[in-house]
Amino acid sequence: MSTETHDADAYGQELARISRHQHEATDARFMVFQALAAAGIGHEQADDIVAKLEAGAVAGAHTWISESSPPHGSEPRFEDGWFAGVRDVASYLLRIADTTAGRGRAASSAMLLAHVQQPTSPAPEETTVDPGPAPASVPPLEATDVLAAAERFPWAVAAPGTRHWPDGSDFLDVALSAVGNEERAGYIERLEAFVEGHRDRLEELLRAYGPGSRPASHGRYALVGQPETLVILERMEAVPFLLRGRWEEELETVFLDDLEFAWGPRIRLSR
Repeated sequence: MSTETHDADAYGQELARISRHQHEATDARFMVFQALAAAGIGHEQADDIVAKLEAGAVAGAHTWISESSPPHGSEPRFEDGWFAGVRDVASYLLRIADTTAGRGRAASSAMLLAHVQQPTSPAPEETTVDPGPAPASVPPLEATDVLAAAERFPWAVAAPGTRHWPDGSDFLDVALSAVGNEERAGYIERLEAFVEGHRDRLEELLRAYGPGSRPASHGRYALVGQPETLVILERMEAVPFLLRGRWEEELETVFLDDLEFAWGPRIRLSR
């Protein structure tokens, strides 16, 4: 076995372990928010509690990294490089801890709690009022129209021949299910504004994780480069808890976990 093959296998195993930890953390976070809600803790306070716990975990990693030492007997130049690298990593971890402790997630937590506390729908015989058809004022949001809008940004999506899925309709359907009725009328314009506003970031995402990149060669980050992914990213920033809840009902979470890792959203649920 070549060194390159061994490195690829080891990297794949690391990604699998990270994915498992991310999935377990998401489940645990849902349980914590539900327990805090049951104890009468409000959204803002629950956010603060969870954010401080997560920041503390990052701070623990900072301490562990900062106290590490180069192998005994290393050359002075190696030691200098080691400590310089440790300082860089420790500084980055400190910024993550500061950001994690200070971020506000009340709106997303409220959506999560509304999801987990949703009452059971009454049985048909218990229903006393016929809600009738959906209000005529709610405009339809056609997947084909949204996809056509996404395709108008070639610098944000991979060429058709290099995409992992010629048809990513399942992913698009789940993402669109997280678009509320009140957003449908102007959603395409909202999507276009999102893509234009994140052009540099989307170009870098495609370059670093899209088809042909080294991370993609290991079989991960398969959603990067799909036009449907522009909708997923927009929803990931706007309603992360709702998107993940819908996703976990229909699709494999590893696809969303990888995309969250590569994009680095404001609220990451797969850490």
